[in-house]
Amino acid sequence: MSEELHPVATRFLAYIRLEKRYSEHTFAAYQQDLTQFFTFLQSIYGDVPLRGITHSHVRTWLAWLMEHDNVAKTVNRKISSLKSFFKYALRHGEVVLTPMTKVTAPKIGKRLPGFIDEKGMQALEDNHSMRRGHEKEPVFSSNLEGLTHQLIFGILYNTGIRLSELISLRERHVDKGNLTIKVLGKGNKERIIPISPALMEEISIYRENRSKELAEYDQEVLLVNPRSGRKLYPKYVYNVVRDYLTEHQITTINRKSPHILRHTFATHLTNNGADLNAVKELLGHSSLASTQVYTSNSIEKLKEAYKKAHPKG
Repeated sequence: MSEELHPVATRFLAYIRLEKRYSEHTFAAYQQDLTQFFTFLQSIYGDVPLRGITHSHVRTWLAWLMEHDNVAKTVNRKISSLKSFFKYALRHGEVVLTPMTKVTAPKIGKRLPGFIDEKGMQALEDNHSMRRGHEKEPVFSSNLEGLTHQLIFGILYNTGIRLSELISLRERHVDKGNLTIKVLGKGNKERIIPISPALMEEISIYRENRSKELAEYDQEVLLVNPRSGRKLYPKYVYNVVRDYLTEHQITTINRKSPHILRHTFATHLTNNGADLNAVKELLGHSSLASTQVYTSNSIEKLKEAYKKAHPKG
């Protein structure tokens, strides 16, 4: 086995990209994890046939990862990547047994998802800065670039969709009559999400200005780069969210990624009494357990209110 990626792993990556249609971000993570594993295997053990890989090989790699300061969450993701790969290999007769049955994932300390408070989100909705002395300063400009950035925030917060789902939104999947959008989520699963009349109006204004300011643009997708007219890419959206939240002091949370708006969407819904099963469907979670983490934020809010208001708090 050379230091190049194993041929079965290469076929597996093609499978998750072309058939499972995983996002570019997820695909890149799988590719990185598998390449790292097989490179490590070659460097320590030499040419090990796929059927000769045991749980001891995997555990040695995991121990090496922990020694090199990889956190439990990162290690668990890599374990998940290997589990998926060996499951694929087993299904296609490339291995007789998977070595992952005896591999235990390290425990992750419980951490509540960060979110933006309602005051901060209202500032974005009202298009004014939270910076001291700049309350009347608009956050978003009125040109196409500003409208694009505003709509990125509007859709992410009002629908809770993922970054990959945002940039893949199709023009034809916006239903103005029913006030809904169709989203293609993980595993190629579709879901319908209701949107507000205000958000639909934002979309209409954006479309009108896009047609006026761009001679040519990708007409398949909803959101395009305001300068090139091409489909948005993940780093563009990431930078937009990070820069606006930082510059206008919308939140003090350190990690200002687009995913914080998904957490904010879910937390605000649960804080205001939304049914957990409904939140699960809106987020596109396959398991209710994934959604229940947001109830912890609600409980923390109740604890805070109790401490402030109760004489014995």
